Amino acid sequence: MFLVSEAEVQSILSYPALIEALQKAFQEDYVVPMRHHHDFNNPKASKDSTLLLMPAWQAGEFLGVKVVTVSPDNYQHQLPAIHGTYLLFNAATGQPILQTDARRLTSKRTAAASALAASYLAKRNSKTLLMVGTGALASQLIEAHAQVRSLEKVFVWGRNPEKAQAVIDLLTRSTKQTNVRHFEVATDLESIVPTVDIISVATLSPKPLILGKWLRPGQHVDLVGSYKPDMREADDAAIRKAMIYVDTLEGAPKESGDLAIPIKNGLLQKSDIKGDLFALCQSKVLGRQSNDELTLFKSVGHALEDLAAAKLLYQHLV
Repeated sequence: MFLVSEAEVQSILSYPALIEALQKAFQEDYVVPMRHHHDFNNPKASKDSTLLLMPAWQAGEFLGVKVVTVSPDNYQHQLPAIHGTYLLFNAATGQPILQTDARRLTSKRTAAASALAASYLAKRNSKTLLMVGTGALASQLIEAHAQVRSLEKVFVWGRNPEKAQAVIDLLTRSTKQTNVRHFEVATDLESIVPTVDIISVATLSPKPLILGKWLRPGQHVDLVGSYKPDMREADDAAIRKAMIYVDTLEGAPKESGDLAIPIKNGLLQKSDIKGDLFALCQSKVLGRQSNDELTLFKSVGHALEDLAAAKLLYQHLV
């Protein structure tokens, strides 16, 4: 069995290859049960923690499962919010064939899924991106989006401007990772949101950060962080204005407050969602049709993405 380090995951899973692998996976036949989502009390923290179990398999080929914990208050201990392990098996024999740290695998496949969606939904001439959030996903999302659109300028916003600068420093030290020519710390969301082509949001915010009144026609909004029904990154006005797509129609409308709350309040119907990555990749829906559309992609994570990434790792190593 291969034991793959976090550094190996980072180096092996290049975004062009991973985005292509995800696109192919969303076109093929896999079994992906709904993920187990269990919140559990954490007496030493102000917020509950979450346990996620995410299985997926391809009959006779590969089977994988991810076990992840999310502890939003880990910043108080100078620890990442997400920890976990991914196990890949030979589906024909049940033999375990690969194990790796799930945190890096998750960040890579999450960013690749957002970029895959943007390849269908963002304007082809998109040049500017705003990254909202400064966690582990921030640099990955910037790198991934830069693979599908020729970004020239990227703004990074965080509650702590020093952390935003740290994201920029990380990317500029690794010049081979992106062709972006200019990075800048954003200090005010209200003034910067209307000026950019793509807005990517990866936070643990319980309240909306992106307001619909700031958005304009032609933009693409990529919402990544809200993974629980009481968490939101965009307000009702943003949801009403946008053409909405999701990673999976089965999970996103129920698991993320960005959609679950408007649906519960009658502001959004599930039928209003234009499609998911399965439909986009299989050409059942067409994605962006004009430069005047305001598009929004909401992801909550899907076990198929993990399996596709783990398969790519294994195929590289054998």
